[in-house]
Formats: sequence, C-alpha cells, structure tokens
Amino acid sequence: MGRVSAATRRTSVLVLVGLVLLSFNLRPAAVSIGPVLAEVRESFGMSGATVGLLTSLPVIAFAIFGALAPAAARRIGVHRVTALATLAAVVGLLGRAWTHSEALFLVLSLLALAGMAMANVLLPSLVKLHFPDRIGQVTAIYTTALSIGLTAALVFTVPISDALGGWRWGLGAWAGLAILAAIPWVPLAAKDRHLERTPRSITFRDVARTRLGIAMALFFGLQSLQAYAVFGWFAQLWRDSGYSATVAGVLAGLLAGTAIPLSLWLPNMLARSADPRRVMFAVIVCYPIGYVGLMIAPYRLAPVWAVVVGVATVTFPLILTLIGLRARTPEGTAALSAFTQSTGYLIAAAGPFTIGVLHSATGGWTVPLGLLLVLSLPLFALAAYVSKVRFVEDQLSDAVSATGSRPTQR
Repeated sequence: MGRVSAATRRTSVLVLVGLVLLSFNLRPAAVSIGPVLAEVRESFGMSGATVGLLTSLPVIAFAIFGALAPAAARRIGVHRVTALATLAAVVGLLGRAWTHSEALFLVLSLLALAGMAMANVLLPSLVKLHFPDRIGQVTAIYTTALSIGLTAALVFTVPISDALGGWRWGLGAWAGLAILAAIPWVPLAAKDRHLERTPRSITFRDVARTRLGIAMALFFGLQSLQAYAVFGWFAQLWRDSGYSATVAGVLAGLLAGTAIPLSLWLPNMLARSADPRRVMFAVIVCYPIGYVGLMIAPYRLAPVWAVVVGVATVTFPLILTLIGLRARTPEGTAALSAFTQSTGYLIAAAGPFTIGVLHSATGGWTVPLGLLLVLSLPLFALAAYVSKVRFVEDQLSDAVSATGSRPTQR
C-alpha cells in the first residue's frame, strides 16, 4: 500500500512539473509574432489580409483542434495526446523559423498552435484527474506559469532577434522551451490513463445543450477576443504611438506580466469565495477603463494602461478555474473544457482580424479600441451567471428529464 502511495505521489509530482513546463509553452507560439510582426510581414511581403489571418491563427487553431482533444484523449490516452501535442509545437516552432515560404510559414504556425490548442483544452481535465481536491491551487500554479511564458515571449523575442541576427532566431528560440516541456510527458505517456468511459459519456454536443455550457463558451469567447486582439496588436499600437520596437515589446510584456502575481492568487481566491462575482467584476471592469485610457493618452500614460489592461486579462485563468469547478468528473471537465474553449475561440477568431482591418481602414486606434470596449460589456452579465454554483452534468440530466431523450451513447 505504501509502495502504491509512493508511486502515486511520484506521478503527481511528475504531472505537476509537466503542467508547469507545458503552461510555459502555451502562448509563445501565438504571441511571439506580435513584437516582430512588422519584420515578418516585410520579410515575406505579406498583404494586409494575410497579416490579419496570421494574427487570427491562434484562435482558429484553438477553436478547431481544441474540439478534437477529448475524443483523442478517450481513444489514445490523455497523456499521450499531451505528449504528441507538445512535439507538434516543437516541429512547428522550429520549422516556421527557417522556412522562406509564406504559405509554409502559415502552415507550420498552425501546426504549433494546433498542438498547443489540444494541450490547452486538456489541462483542466488533467487537473481534475490528478488533483480533484486542489483545483483552485493547481490552476493558479499552471496559469501563473502560462502568464510567465506569455510575458517572456513578448519581452524577449525582440532582444533575442537583435542579439542573434533577426526575427527568425527570435521566433525559433521558443522551440527549445517546447523541447524541455515534452520531457515529463514521455514517461507519463508510457503508462497512460484514459479518460473514463461510461455508458453515458458526456460529449461536445451534450454540453452544447446546457445553459451553463453556452454561457461559459460566450464568456470564454469574448474574453479571448479581447486578449488576442491585445496581444496581437498592442505592441504595434505602441510603436505607432512613437515607441521603438524594443520599448513597445517591453510595454506588451508589462501588460502580460501584470497577470503573473494575480494568476497565482485570484484563481484560488475565486475557488474559495462565497460570491465569485466580486472577483470577476473587479477584473472585468479594467478592460473598459484601459481602453478609454488608451484612446486619451496612448503614449504618455502607456505604462499605466498596460497594467490596467493586464489586470483585465486575468479573466482567462478565472474562467479556466470555473471550468474545473462547474463539472463533477474529469470526463465532464474535458467535455466542458472542449466546448467552452473551442466554441469560445471560434467566437474570438474574428477579433484580431477585425481589429487589423479597422486599423488599416481608419489609420488609427480609436475605432478599434471603441469596438473592444463595447464587446467587453457583456462579460459582466455572463460572469454573474457562470459564478453561481451549478454543474454541467446536472443541467444535462435536467435536459434529459425534460425531453425524455438520452445523451449520446458510447
């Protein structure tokens, strides 16, 4: 019994290390483009539409490939899928740094992002599987690691590019971190644990039948639209305001870095709070405040607005925490995570593209910022709903009782 307990502890430690390293890698593939976007565009001679597509690839990949993650985990194992996803990121990150083909650059970027999309969806179910009694604490740890990785990609991509001879080095350097992240998942994949199969497996379509699933997806989609527009374009916004590429990258890093201490603290606070709405509202209100500030003083008060908008981006770890809290089982968590994230990213996909089009059409940032401000307002009503204690399995059971139909059989 002691031997089993020791083995379980070793597995838990390995999973935790794997989660942290993986989380470091969930954003560099997406956000490292932003600080060197002008250089990448010039190198390939990209059109405005292609640039818009490039900045939208993260949300497209997360929408399409994220939906496939639970089914893949049931078929070949959750740890094997995570390991394969990390390796896909390695290949994509390395390949896109050295190709001279615009089309291949887009394809390899999509490959790296597809791997991260599948891993991103499986993280909440891995937490539920291995740490069911510490969801808030472990989510806080891995979302903090995610914020650190995001910040590092924004801050260091330009200095690495300058030091080593160009943007290709700046983007390719993140493949080394992805290789490191793959290491813990090799032994975990060798002794995999499949997501539980039951006579009534909860599917993507089942979650779509619930009010909670729809509300979670809408919240996730609108907050992701904000985040990817911010991380895709704000470095350029500050360059247009008069800052150098390096300083604009530092400002974007300050924005992302603001979320690091908050990501370590707020998810656990949310999980323990008797009224999570207070935490959610306090974070969400920073979006409209920051956008108004950027309209008025984008250059002079840039560090202030970077911090304010950075606080608002903590909506991401908060909604990830709620995914783990709004399902009763790892299987339910995986299904809720897949529907919430893939549908949410599909909603968000138009964000970076639309912001880019509006910026090109108007020649400024007032209209794009105004649109982001308007789209941030529904988050308050959605937060009020998802903050209440309810479970996707219960709502699905209620739907079955009301209609007399059964969930999809597996």
